Amino acid sequence: MSDVMVFAENNGNKIHPVSYELLGKGKELADKLGGELTAALLSGTSLPAGELIERGADRVYRGTAERLAEPIESSYREVLVQVIEEANPEVILIGATNFGRSLAPRVAMALDTSLTADCTGLDIDEEKNFVQIRPAFSGNILAHIKSRTSPQLATVRYRVFPEAGIEEGKEGEVIDVELSLGGEDTKQVEVLEERRGKKVNLEDAEVVVAAGRGLKKEEDFELIEDLASFFDGKVGASRPLVDDGWIGRAHQVGYSGRRVKPRIYIACGISGQSQHLAGMKDSDMIIAINSDPSAPIFDYADYGLVGDLYEVVPELTRQLKGE
Repeated sequence: MSDVMVFAENNGNKIHPVSYELLGKGKELADKLGGELTAALLSGTSLPAGELIERGADRVYRGTAERLAEPIESSYREVLVQVIEEANPEVILIGATNFGRSLAPRVAMALDTSLTADCTGLDIDEEKNFVQIRPAFSGNILAHIKSRTSPQLATVRYRVFPEAGIEEGKEGEVIDVELSLGGEDTKQVEVLEERRGKKVNLEDAEVVVAAGRGLKKEEDFELIEDLASFFDGKVGASRPLVDDGWIGRAHQVGYSGRRVKPRIYIACGISGQSQHLAGMKDSDMIIAINSDPSAPIFDYADYGLVGDLYEVVPELTRQLKGE
């Protein structure tokens, strides 16, 4: 039991990029353990396994079942546990996506093993222990966790590791697994849209324009959306605005929300508490707009504008649009 397994999350026709990030880190861990890197590719229709191999997997366990066409955790738990029991890995990595965060604890419970959630670092120490690193106390410290159970299961945040590169022509083994699913106990009834109209994936955004407590009312998000639209960017928010119901939780940036690494992050009326900084401080460029010159956000900003966002944001948008 020295292999590392990556759950290759997919939406039925495309593998989620977090899977490629896990393959890169997983290969490093497997080499330190002296084992192999494997992947579990489970979906409603048969997907090609070649890219998983070219990105580092030595072996891919591929399984298909009609019920896997919908992202229902109970179905995926059942078949992923089957694959894990067949492959017998020491370490299992699952992306900390919405689906992964819901699936992983179910898998851990079925395997009677531990789970470390939302990891931002992974390592193997000198004694071959799997070390899981995650922020604690609102990101003020990093906890280093070693599990005593086996297998060891961890979810890993998206956009914390680089994607594994492609080695064209790399050879590996594809094992087509015959999946066994019991009676269906869950049915997807309806897919609800996020607040403010559409689904958003902040982690993939090149530009994020985010609002905080400086925003006085929900309708004023139009100022933020207008600026974001110039860059074809996404709208983010600090936790208080999400808790107040002004915008959906998918837009929340921070320790308990999304971790983003865009090329440009524009913080509008955000003071810069540690909870929020944990989710955006690794952005390539941070632009802060705040009326308080002593706001902590300015300590992390590449560019700072001291002023009322209700004056600065519309003027900035006009200048960018050449109006």
